[in-house]
Amino acid sequence: MADSCLGPLISKASSPSLLLHSPPQLLFPFSSFPKPIPKHLVLSMTSLQCSSSPSSISNSSPRPSQPSLLVFSGGTAFNGVVEELKKLTTSVAHVLPVSDDGGSTAEIVRVLGGPAVGDIRSRCLRLSDQSSAEALAVRRLLGHRLPLDPQDSKSQWYDIVGGEHSLWKGVSRPYSETIRAFLVYFQNEILRRPNESFCFSNGSIGNFFFAGARIFFQSLDAAIFLFSRVSDIPAESLVLPVISTNDRLTLGCELWDGTIIRGQNEISHPTSGTMQHIDKGCSSVPALPSRIKRVFYMSNEGGNSLHEVFPMVNASVLDRLSNVDCIVYAMGSLFTSVCPSLVTFLIRCF
Repeated sequence: MADSCLGPLISKASSPSLLLHSPPQLLFPFSSFPKPIPKHLVLSMTSLQCSSSPSSISNSSPRPSQPSLLVFSGGTAFNGVVEELKKLTTSVAHVLPVSDDGGSTAEIVRVLGGPAVGDIRSRCLRLSDQSSAEALAVRRLLGHRLPLDPQDSKSQWYDIVGGEHSLWKGVSRPYSETIRAFLVYFQNEILRRPNESFCFSNGSIGNFFFAGARIFFQSLDAAIFLFSRVSDIPAESLVLPVISTNDRLTLGCELWDGTIIRGQNEISHPTSGTMQHIDKGCSSVPALPSRIKRVFYMSNEGGNSLHEVFPMVNASVLDRLSNVDCIVYAMGSLFTSVCPSLVTFLIRCF
């Protein structure tokens, strides 16, 4: 059934990360194309690279249109590719899961609910403008993380939300007033929940801004639009949640021994339920008791397979799928980065 909906999910090419899906053609990673490389992709990449060279510019040779891509990925591993990819094309739709429940995102979801915004914020920052001093200042502000110490992080947060921190240096008044308005709104939402003590430790200012915008507009898509404009992302670069929702989503998995694990972070970085800072740059994590059989979405009320839910894929993702030259299944965690997106298409098929 999966093959009929998505194309074959296992490639016979030499690179295990390259999955076949035709049409359109697949691209990733650049260094591990199956041989021979599809001719139209060679021509597209060559012409783009040549057109960027001053010696090749000619009035009689107009710049060819950019190849359009759609990328399925998580928010961390593919980020390192984004800067290089922008040299090839900015016409990219980044499809990201909204089920992350680790770090700063986990605390926001715990207290305020809603979908996880960390992966989306991370990709938006990577796509943001860096061409001016102010653009870099805005990127530095929204990319800032508070200290790990709870008291230090809370003190620094109050300086930032009050407009007194040095991070505001270089941010003009229109930008600072816009950003601060949603940071203040986020703070007010926390204060409205006196029974929940919010921990600012290692908190992401970009996540707080994003969460404030989402709650204000009651729309994840509207929050992405605002963040994209504030960080001046190219109009043809899209960041799309695979599920367009204002509700909290929980990822679960079933192991081959029958064990059910609840929560994306517990699948990829098991902590046995303990609260601790996760270093995603470290590959040394405890092994699961058994191999993963499948992943699925769960309701917030339960912890077994009887509480499985079936969210619908974002219609904007479906629209883009039929209008791109290339689909990329990116590197990263297969079960917590790529599968959370692909499983929504399987649900649609059934």
